[in-house]
Amino acid sequence: MRSLTHPGGPPPPIVYRGRVKIALMDSGIGLLAATAAVRRLRPDADLILSLDPDGMPWGPRTPEDLTGRALDVAEAAAAHRPDALIVGCNTATVHALPALRARHEPGLPVVGTVPAIKPAAAGGGPLAIWATPATTGSAYQRGLIRDYADGVPVTEVPCHGLAEAVEHADEAAIDAAVAAAAALTPPEVTTVVLGCTHYELVGERIRAAVQRPGRPPLVLHGSAGAVAAQALRRVGAAPAPDATPDGTLTVLLSGREGALPAAALAYAEGRLLRTATPAR
Repeated sequence: MRSLTHPGGPPPPIVYRGRVKIALMDSGIGLLAATAAVRRLRPDADLILSLDPDGMPWGPRTPEDLTGRALDVAEAAAAHRPDALIVGCNTATVHALPALRARHEPGLPVVGTVPAIKPAAAGGGPLAIWATPATTGSAYQRGLIRDYADGVPVTEVPCHGLAEAVEHADEAAIDAAVAAAAALTPPEVTTVVLGCTHYELVGERIRAAVQRPGRPPLVLHGSAGAVAAQALRRVGAAPAPDATPDGTLTVLLSGREGALPAAALAYAEGRLLRTATPAR
């Protein structure tokens, strides 16, 4: 639990006295990459995963509708009194992060997921941003490119159907969507930004499809590791990868306690969570 009492003046830094509890939210299993990253950094952390199978997918929804769903999913997670909440979805971060922070901060730090364009551009060289069709070409993504990749050759690649295929662990559909996006990626690209959290679950398949013979090894940039580290920083909890792996796992499905979707176990990140002890 956190010590937040301060009789006067500015609040002291948050200090942990006991277990760390981190909540993550998304409409589906795109949150698995960030969840696994938290688990690796703090195998003793108690995790709450709040999904929205009744309302998924969020992508086609209006910003107002998506924000309403996200607030409900976050509320279900907050009822379990986590120390921080990670929005494990790029689309929800774009549309709902201000509302989520207005509702829950400062008592509950809320960490969003932003495509890793800044670190990718810092490496120089031509880069591609793989994202959903709705995000590709959006003012949001164009703003990130303008702010962090000015002067770097950037290709925006719409990945039709890839997030949906990953969500359902549809192997044939994943292969087809990855191949189609790879065909839109210029051969000189040296770096790919994974602009949707679902894509991190099939990162090696993306690497194999884009890597050109005789070219330097392709660099992939996801957000999961940075998001997990930021959540721990926000609550003053240091990484402890060698801690006793006794963290519990609570799964909420549109507010109801349940189990990980079967599709989650098709990915290494989901299988890592299967070893967690259910919370009591």
